[in-house]
Amino acid sequence: MTIAAGTDDNRQRWAWFWLIACLGVVAIQILTQYLMGRLWICECGYVKLWEGVVKSSGNSQHITDWYTPSHIIHGFLFYGLGHLLLRGKPLSARLLLATVIESAWEIAENTPMVINRYRSATISLDYFGDSILNSTMDTLAMASGFLLASRLPMAVTVAIAIVLELFTAWTVRDNLTLNVLMLVWPLDAVKAWQAGL
Repeated sequence: MTIAAGTDDNRQRWAWFWLIACLGVVAIQILTQYLMGRLWICECGYVKLWEGVVKSSGNSQHITDWYTPSHIIHGFLFYGLGHLLLRGKPLSARLLLATVIESAWEIAENTPMVINRYRSATISLDYFGDSILNSTMDTLAMASGFLLASRLPMAVTVAIAIVLELFTAWTVRDNLTLNVLMLVWPLDAVKAWQAGL
């Protein structure tokens, strides 16, 4: 009994360690973006819960937008990756891996090189990077997706991802799949279709 209690106590301590490490990674993301000169909030001077216009200066500047579902799907994918790479490790350790990957992407996404790639290869002609608020919320959206995937059956997680991808493709002609495609291998036909919105 004492050994089991000690083991549970030890597991709980490690879980807290991994969770605090996740917060540390997000803090590093925020500090790095601040040092990169990113704005805390939208240049407009106010914060909105939802920015529904993709082709606007407010896109990627507020709490949520049409790209939030993509970050939730990141969480689904990173949960699967953590399950493969860290099998047998606690959920909080796998969440740390996911947070490191997402935060690294959020930092890279806001470098001049990636911003210019978005502007030249995608429909995001007016994209000048994320606000720190939006970037942080993207990381939290990923964590939400990760935790959802840890609780839901895999078939339900996959179904949600497909619905989110189809819905955003239909609504704003963009989604995670198209975003990756257009960054890696831009197609004029896709760009023309997206611009027709």
